[in-house]
Amino acid sequence: MPRTRWGVAQGDAGSAAIEAAIIFPALIMFVCMAIAGGRLVTSGAKIDAAAEDAAREASIHRTVGAAQDAAHTAATESLTDQGIKCASSSVAVDTGGLSVPVGQVGTVTVTVNCTVNLSDLLLPGVPGARTLESTATSVVDQYRQRGNE
Repeated sequence: MPRTRWGVAQGDAGSAAIEAAIIFPALIMFVCMAIAGGRLVTSGAKIDAAAEDAAREASIHRTVGAAQDAAHTAATESLTDQGIKCASSSVAVDTGGLSVPVGQVGTVTVTVNCTVNLSDLLLPGVPGARTLESTATSVVDQYRQRGNE
């Protein structure tokens, strides 16, 4: 094969473009998958923190109504403060520990659900959103007075 001035065989012209056309889509897809995985992991950790904040806040209130309101507010504020934008979210509060008699240990459990949007990544095979759930439990002070509703 005749060689050009730079020592490259003329028959190899254009092969770099073909290699790039094969490699770049796979590379871009890999980067997008890494971003999606990172988004899910960091969002999961932040949702865990929101559930812990909500459970802690609910456990210090004396009435069921106040505990539920405080848990919803704490979870929403925690998600907002951490920059999590949920497509939809819900907070479920189990305040059974507030009804145990004073002197006995009770717990409050909060479950936070958050739907994380992935549709902006435009990856084939990746769902447009993924719902993440986190549950946290906090102990109610056994000697704290409890109110009735």
